[in-house]
Amino acid sequence: MTSGASDTAGDGRDRRDAVIARATEIFLAGRRVEMNELAAYAEVNRNTLFRWFGGRDRLMGEVVWSITAPAFDRVARRAEGEGAVRIANVMGDFASVANRGSAFVPFVRSEPERAFRVMTTQAGGVHHRILARIAAVIEEEVDAGRYTPELPIDDLAFLLLRTAEAYVYSPIITGEQPDTEKARLSCAAVLGVASRFLPARP
Repeated sequence: MTSGASDTAGDGRDRRDAVIARATEIFLAGRRVEMNELAAYAEVNRNTLFRWFGGRDRLMGEVVWSITAPAFDRVARRAEGEGAVRIANVMGDFASVANRGSAFVPFVRSEPERAFRVMTTQAGGVHHRILARIAAVIEEEVDAGRYTPELPIDDLAFLLLRTAEAYVYSPIITGEQPDTEKARLSCAAVLGVASRFLPARP
């Protein structure tokens, strides 16, 4: 990457975005994202990268979010049902997509603590964004008159996310295999519609 322009606000944003794009390419290739490599790519020093991102955790959060956001939006558009059933399906389908994301496997295996921190805490900048996406799905169903939550929407979104994370990140938390259908059923239970997802009794 070459640039002879001064580091104005606009130029800085462009180069910051280019760094995120390059880091995402590296991540999707299953390689470790290194700050030194990115600094050389952007023709800046490490201090500039830290000024742009605040550290490697936040940079990795931007990479994860660049993949997560479109995946969640696709799931939200395609989820079946309405009201609480649709919300539960969004959570279950998103958990399934997250578990199938081969790009995340090397990250979780090689840097489990960082991966968990980046994807589930404020440190990575992903957590509050995914909460906003979940809250927006709930609000859609509320505004359409298809669902009446028993908790404030933000609190419900938080509870649903933490419930799904328990199964998505079970390899990090408990060492067990992820189970996306348990994520779906557990979120459905939180929403009061678990019976809609259980096999019919004979």
